Amino acid sequence: MSIFDIFKNRDEEISPPDATGPTTGPTTAPMSAQESAPAMPTGAITAQANAQKHEQDQAQDQNPVSGEGRRYEFDPRQFFDGSPIGIVLVSKDGVIEDANPMVLSMVGREIAQVHHQKIFDLFDAQDWPLIENVLDQLAGGKIKFDPIEVRLNTGEPQNLRPVRVFTNVINPPSEVMKSDQKAEASEVRAALYILDLSQQKNLESQFIQSQKMQAVGQLAGGIAHDFNNLLTAIIGFCDLLLLRHKPGDPSFGDIQQIKQNSNRAANLVRQLLAFSRQQTLRPQVQDVTDILTEVSHLLRRLIGSNIELVINHGASLGLVKVDSGQMEQVLVNMAVNARDAMADGGMLTIATQSFCNIDPITIGQDMMHPGTWVKITVRDSGTGIPPDVMARIFEPFFTTKEVGKGTGLGLATVYGIIRQSGGYLDVTSRVGQGTEFSIYLPTAREEDVKTNDPPPVSEDAPTDLTGTARILLVEDEDAVRNFSTRALKNKGYEVVTAEDGESGWDVFQNLDQPIDLLITDVMMPGKDGPTLAREIREKVPTLKIIFISGYTEERLKDTMGENIFFLPKPFTLKDLAAKVKEVLHV
Repeated sequence: MSIFDIFKNRDEEISPPDATGPTTGPTTAPMSAQESAPAMPTGAITAQANAQKHEQDQAQDQNPVSGEGRRYEFDPRQFFDGSPIGIVLVSKDGVIEDANPMVLSMVGREIAQVHHQKIFDLFDAQDWPLIENVLDQLAGGKIKFDPIEVRLNTGEPQNLRPVRVFTNVINPPSEVMKSDQKAEASEVRAALYILDLSQQKNLESQFIQSQKMQAVGQLAGGIAHDFNNLLTAIIGFCDLLLLRHKPGDPSFGDIQQIKQNSNRAANLVRQLLAFSRQQTLRPQVQDVTDILTEVSHLLRRLIGSNIELVINHGASLGLVKVDSGQMEQVLVNMAVNARDAMADGGMLTIATQSFCNIDPITIGQDMMHPGTWVKITVRDSGTGIPPDVMARIFEPFFTTKEVGKGTGLGLATVYGIIRQSGGYLDVTSRVGQGTEFSIYLPTAREEDVKTNDPPPVSEDAPTDLTGTARILLVEDEDAVRNFSTRALKNKGYEVVTAEDGESGWDVFQNLDQPIDLLITDVMMPGKDGPTLAREIREKVPTLKIIFISGYTEERLKDTMGENIFFLPKPFTLKDLAAKVKEVLHV
């Protein structure tokens, strides 16, 4: 006999003997109508009986579950089996006497596999001391317990299930039990109520991860300005040295090495900004088929001859508004990762298709809103990604490669570029079978297609970058200001300099001749670049302005306007001279 039978028998013993009669008053049999009242007409007796029955039924309906009204049959087993919380009944020796289906689903076992087993078998070995402490307190007569957080043993060491366990002492009323029931009931000493915390822990982990990613993003944006100032100066002075040290000079190779490594450092900063979605993008309305065709030759060289590259172009694809250079970087990063996962060869498949969703779709930690998309699928036949690694693949600096063989920014950069472009990135993988990345890019709006500017056409022929205009250069970083001044003067420009916004305003007010162009840093102590630009524009409304900054152009969206341009740091001597030439001839 189980404990549920004990409680059920108890319920039957205290139930009224006649469920249809009144439950209050004396327990002796009621007197007959002849004994309790004088003789009445038959019709009156019938009417009185009907009235009494109506009052009794009405009272019972008002108290359907109380001891004074109608009683419903109570089956504890239904509550036990149907509980959304796991319940385990434990004997005084810590042996499992019963467990409900919810617990069994949590640990992935049948009742026969846990019945009469030690309670420790349900939990991870590291949590046994906590369970043992509960049993010790139970044996000592303690009734109230604080909940504990432990992990269920699911049979997979990498898939332990976090739970919160509440404990309650069970003491069935002995006065209503028979002697043979007392002994069996005493075996069940406690009930463990097990609440699954998997979803809560996942949400907490996602929240912590998002906070960490946000912190890294803020850090990336914060250091970008100062770091790009340093790189601008290093690259710029290398360009100035190369004007005097031509190929064949003993110093030429050393200078080139400095410049190349500086460009690598600049690319690292761009990757950090891409992850934090703070890089400067130059989106144009593009055809994904054209981008894939352009980059396919590079991909074939990157992946090697032992990997087959298959590209399937979808039909009737919409146009997308993206930075083609950044999208090429996305595909290159994915191809390199796929190559590393297929050391013994395999197949890399890139396919495109149209995709439309009417309802929102959850993709990773993002919610993709309804819309029309161009879907790019990148699938490899490599080793796959284990579940513990899958949760971290988009973290910056996380890599499974050996030290020195990866920065851990590849997929973080990919994710940042896709999200900054308004798209979404999904990934599925099976160990030993390969990995599939799915990129969803929103189709371009009609107004974007109509107003799309054609991409600039690069010219191989050398361009004349000299000029004679008068320029006011405002830059708080001495090295950047000195390099920029020398670079522009070498091209024939007349340059007036200032070390910050306040000095720039004073210099402007004291000019004896008007200027043709203002070049100013964005972030400066005191008066920043946009503030200085607005004040000077009040005096010279048509003045052309170039903002230079290690931050992104996005931060200047409220400032940008007619005759206002942007040059991101770090820039080379040629970049600066070409931008000035372009702006002055607009």
